[in-house]
Amino acid sequence: MSPTNILFLMTDQHRVDTLGCYGNPVVRTPALDALAAEGTRFDRFYTPTAICTPARASLFTGLHPFRHGLLVNPERNGGARDEVDEAHPIITEPLRSSGYDLGHVGKWHIGRERGPEFHGMDGEHLAGALNPFHHPSYTAWLKERGFPEFAVRDAVFGRAANGSGRGHLIAGRLQQPAGATVEAFLTDRTIALLERYAGSGRPFMLSCHWFGPHLPYLIPDEYYDLYDPALVELPASMAETFDGKPDVQRRYAEYWSADAFDADAWRKLIAVYWGYVTMIDHQVGRLTTALRELGLWDDTAVVFTADHGEFTGSHRLNDKGPAMYEDIYRIPGIVRVPGAPAQVVDEFATLIDLNPTILDLAGLPPQDPCDGRSLLPLLRGERPDWPQEVVTEFHGHHFPYSQRMIRDKRHKLVYNPESVHELYDLERDPHELLNVYTAPAYAGVRRDLTDRLYRELLRRGDPGASWMSYMADIGLPRAADVDGVADEVS
Repeated sequence: MSPTNILFLMTDQHRVDTLGCYGNPVVRTPALDALAAEGTRFDRFYTPTAICTPARASLFTGLHPFRHGLLVNPERNGGARDEVDEAHPIITEPLRSSGYDLGHVGKWHIGRERGPEFHGMDGEHLAGALNPFHHPSYTAWLKERGFPEFAVRDAVFGRAANGSGRGHLIAGRLQQPAGATVEAFLTDRTIALLERYAGSGRPFMLSCHWFGPHLPYLIPDEYYDLYDPALVELPASMAETFDGKPDVQRRYAEYWSADAFDADAWRKLIAVYWGYVTMIDHQVGRLTTALRELGLWDDTAVVFTADHGEFTGSHRLNDKGPAMYEDIYRIPGIVRVPGAPAQVVDEFATLIDLNPTILDLAGLPPQDPCDGRSLLPLLRGERPDWPQEVVTEFHGHHFPYSQRMIRDKRHKLVYNPESVHELYDLERDPHELLNVYTAPAYAGVRRDLTDRLYRELLRRGDPGASWMSYMADIGLPRAADVDGVADEVS
């Protein structure tokens, strides 16, 4: 049941609702839909934190972000760690010790200086958050194939809130054919490693991490214009008023100038984002075809996910940030294991769980410590006792900002030490527009979720529990062990 090889595919800033297998009736994603049809599609799959570096470091170490300490992206670092502590477990070590070939192609973004080669993986450190259009390896690849260099026209910018000029770059028409894109370059590199590993006689763990569909959406015309904006249904949460919400959300909307685009402009931007998704899906198809042609399909588990989602106008926001909405915390989770049943799984799971799952697929135990739980029993069609909730965290992006969230199958509580807390009834309010934290009818739900969040943070050793122990309505005596010395003081 445990396959020898693992092909791990990851995108960046990828909304669940852009995939046909997750219900999008317009966007064409045949490769990923086929993968889901043969494997397991997780409907409640979450990132531990909606920002690149901390999420990817959690996948790599199997630890919660507060534990591994890479709390923000290096480009916006506010004093957190820049590299994985050498004392922490990393997924490559047991795989290498078991004789695996290890490869990584594409976005790394776990450490500032240490890339995949530092950890004994075949691959090159493509540093940074965005497509490496000017990296020597990519430009040499273009030259070898006679492709034109990177160039963009009709760039779309936001507007700076302080009136200083244009804001962030959002989209633009890439003046290259689809075969010359960074996405195609990364896929070529991955196929080359597949060919090499196919002849080695050893098992492999190979990752391909595309930088898209992260904004800015810089893609060729054929994908930029692939979808008619008239087919785009604008997100219902664009009706966001921010009433009763933390003020940081309104400020973040200003920072990303989401309101600078009217309805037609947003339909076009979303249509372009969809085009980017389809362009990447084509590359996924190239890889699954290569697995079959190399005779590896029946011996290889394929995993597809993303580090986090993206707003694309939802809640009048863009990018990601200090707002723990489903748009950026719920992510795709598709795992195809040879011999395992095709199914849809409703249990909660996170990127952290993929760490012990990969080791389990390789016949290896989880490392110690490990904050995740192998998904292999679920992938086999078993239904073991499983958590009925997911707890996530956030520590800042463009500025330090701490949040914790607990979400069960109906409700979500977001604990904001700096501001008002949030409570959403996802059955009655799936778009998270109405914060019912102070509503008397939800007092019992609020107290129950607050207590459960507090207990879970306490169990994990998350320092966020310390604030809650004095400030939250937890309905029980403050836990003495939060401060460690409380029992010794009378």
